[in-house]
Amino acid sequence: MTITEAAAPSTTKRRSRLRALRRLNLVVGALIILTLAGVAVLSLFWTPVPPTKMQIIHKLQPPFGFGLLGTDQLGHDVLSMLMAGCWNSMSISLSAVAIGGTIGTTIGITAAARRGLFEALVMRACDVVFALPPILSAMILGAFLGTGRLTAIIAIAVFMVPVFARVALGSALQAWSRDYVLAARAIGNTRLSITLRHVLPNIISGIIVQATIQLGLAILTEAGLAFLGLSVPPPAPTWGRMLADAQTYFQQAPWLALLPGLAIALSVLGFNLLGDGLRDLLDPREASR
Repeated sequence: MTITEAAAPSTTKRRSRLRALRRLNLVVGALIILTLAGVAVLSLFWTPVPPTKMQIIHKLQPPFGFGLLGTDQLGHDVLSMLMAGCWNSMSISLSAVAIGGTIGTTIGITAAARRGLFEALVMRACDVVFALPPILSAMILGAFLGTGRLTAIIAIAVFMVPVFARVALGSALQAWSRDYVLAARAIGNTRLSITLRHVLPNIISGIIVQATIQLGLAILTEAGLAFLGLSVPPPAPTWGRMLADAQTYFQQAPWLALLPGLAIALSVLGFNLLGDGLRDLLDPREASR
């Protein structure tokens, strides 16, 4: 038996373990995100206590002392605030990624189709946007639009546009070099027709995977904006503002910071695991490794 033949079973087993791990990532990530999505939707119709209801007499109660997860410094029910904050964080992040992803993908595939000066201008514009972090963008927008949900969505979406533009441009340029695109050009199809009928369908899986991963980053960014008071204004609860309000009471009531922090970490983990699993599912090259 040669060395190559002996190594083949070991390589096959390693690939099988990797595929099993990626499938597990997909399942675990999907379960986490579906659970959070269910909690977010449920909060629109029901919470144990109205999340903005103050019960000063029961302030700073520990978990299971008054309510399942206790109360904050104003007597708000922490579980109800976490549920309502889940909707605010998820809806803002999904809206921002959807807007930024649509605009960025459109710009990227257009640059790949036109090439030349337009492509160079798109790349330089992406570099400029990358130089402005979303929190700084939100502060600038807040000076003109005022703080609120719209400001947070626009700030995060602006930051997402160059990410999707670069991903779409790179994938589209590869697609334009394929034989099926060259054949479509040879029979006289326009660049717009080729882009919509051949290029976009073949890069959409990569865009979906990128969107899933960016949702985790959007959750973190929204939490940072809320922490600075640049997201949904009070009294509507958000995970980031819950963290900001908990700073003063961390030694007295550490659960006020730990619980929203765990919610943010869990949502980011879920989106990252889901994105990793989707990459393996939708990309045959990853699946064969």
